[in-house]
Amino acid sequence: MNNKDKESRVIAFYLPQFHPIPENNKWWGNGFTEWTNVAKARPKFWGHYQPHIPADLGFYDLRMAETRIAQAELAREYGVNGFCYYHYWFNGKMLLETPIEAMIKEGQPDFPFCICWANESWSRRWDGRENELLIRQDLEAYNPEEHLDYLKHFFADIRYMRINDKPLILIYRIDQFPDIKNILDRWRKKSVLLGLSGLYICAVRSHMHRLADDETIKLGFDAIVDFEPHSSTMQKPNAWHYLRYFPARVINYLSKSIGLAGFIPQLPVLNVFDYKKLLLNAINSPTSTERKFPCVVPSWDKSARRRAGATVIQNHDPKLFELWLRNASSRVSKYPKDERIIFINAWNEWAEGCHLEPDLRHGHQFLEAVRNVFGSKKH
Repeated sequence: MNNKDKESRVIAFYLPQFHPIPENNKWWGNGFTEWTNVAKARPKFWGHYQPHIPADLGFYDLRMAETRIAQAELAREYGVNGFCYYHYWFNGKMLLETPIEAMIKEGQPDFPFCICWANESWSRRWDGRENELLIRQDLEAYNPEEHLDYLKHFFADIRYMRINDKPLILIYRIDQFPDIKNILDRWRKKSVLLGLSGLYICAVRSHMHRLADDETIKLGFDAIVDFEPHSSTMQKPNAWHYLRYFPARVINYLSKSIGLAGFIPQLPVLNVFDYKKLLLNAINSPTSTERKFPCVVPSWDKSARRRAGATVIQNHDPKLFELWLRNASSRVSKYPKDERIIFINAWNEWAEGCHLEPDLRHGHQFLEAVRNVFGSKKH
């Protein structure tokens, strides 16, 4: 660990779907939370690590202040500087806002945070029925000023993370907007009216992001978050697993092509990739000429959520994760101090096999990899 590593800010994406809400009760059954998917996961092939069972924090409920405080204490102890909460806003309708609203109201935990607007529509793609829409994200009717009026109480919180005195906010799917450039302009004008110094807005390079870095910045973004895993980094799947699921792929394709996908559940298919190859592709990728924040993933496995088409990228070697973290730190080492930021996907994406929180198999090993690079942030 060097001094520049210690100067970097490590932000972990944070999923708030670990408490029941009326909408999930209606869509998936009473009492549904993300733990429902986690607990029912089973291995799909020899050596497949499922289910992921939480260790230290157990099957928690994010309505409990004790849980949120324990998460923050654990994150700080191992070198994580803040959480980036997924924020679900549908033109005034919100989902899963309880944990962050409680954190603001109660003033605890005393731990930095920012927001990523997860601006996708919700469908039943988790169980193979992608055409069945649960809640639509109507971005043509989107009102930026109304949204900022809601977000202002987060931005006003002393714990909210800033860059150059501007609140940091991420947008997950910029491709969904009919005119994102106009939206960003209205956001910035509204932020000044709210008494802010402006906003520091990041575009998340998600799986549907097709623009070059310079094209993205020209839209009005301050920076890009290089979200992983990304299709361009994963590249080719494991050949053996691809062949194994080939017949099911053909059947699913034919079902979709003749319009039956919404009526017939798709057959189970996994897309299995090698973590080491993902890592090497990421650390050997060219450095961007634009401001770009790297994102590192410890592992990835969506088979707990998805019956068909789940991506699996297993990693049982925290040293590989640590190597990726060191490379990420070096990529931001020459940025101004306020912009030396590394994202980790994620703190608690349990149903995506992607979590820093300890599980029964790996314990604190992935957290220790973070601390090895960035040091403890204990007060």
